[in-house]
Amino acid sequence: MSSSTTPRSMTAGARNILRSNDSASLWNYTVAPGWSMKEAEILRKALMKFGVGNWSKIIESNCLVGKTNAQMNLQTQRMLGQQSTAEFAGLHIDPRVIGQKNSLIQGEHIRRKNGCIVNTGAKLTRDEIRRKIAENKEMYAIPEEEWGVIELPLPEDPQLLLEARRSEKIRLELELKNVQRQIAMLRRSGRRFDDGGSESPKTEQDEDEREEVIEDQPSGKRPRIEA
Repeated sequence: MSSSTTPRSMTAGARNILRSNDSASLWNYTVAPGWSMKEAEILRKALMKFGVGNWSKIIESNCLVGKTNAQMNLQTQRMLGQQSTAEFAGLHIDPRVIGQKNSLIQGEHIRRKNGCIVNTGAKLTRDEIRRKIAENKEMYAIPEEEWGVIELPLPEDPQLLLEARRSEKIRLELELKNVQRQIAMLRRSGRRFDDGGSESPKTEQDEDEREEVIEDQPSGKRPRIEA
């Protein structure tokens, strides 16, 4: 099959899925940082099976151990070739069909970042989003008899799943602890101002607590706390 062949995607009830023998150009996209092509392909099948944005179901399936909602959303944007995913929310689609279509869109008004079309117009209203979802369902939705039989891989090593769950539990506990401490600090800082608007001097204990919050924050996610 030549590289100019278009994807075998049709409208309304057709099989809107890219096959392994489609043109190689249809698979030309970059994975997000921290993703392998194998993981991106698993996410593609998971989106087809569970629908765009159903991250909790994907996580519960254990097909992508350790991936967060934000990471999956970012990789979905890259496969779709566009920043906005709201117009596909809940739809069982092959994201690469839309990605191939978006890759062909040209024009001075089109802006891209990491290969994705960036939103430049006004924010869509809820009615507009619902209308787009209905249109996209009509054009790209995969029949249930197809997505219902998709099988997703499980972790090869069950120990990896257990370790990922433990790490996620620790991360969430640290985030909760830090949020609670920051709330307590904000409440104390509110009491430092007297009726004249002057700020009471900070105590050594306040500085120690501020440092403690920063040290407890997971690596790469330290909060910016104003002194």
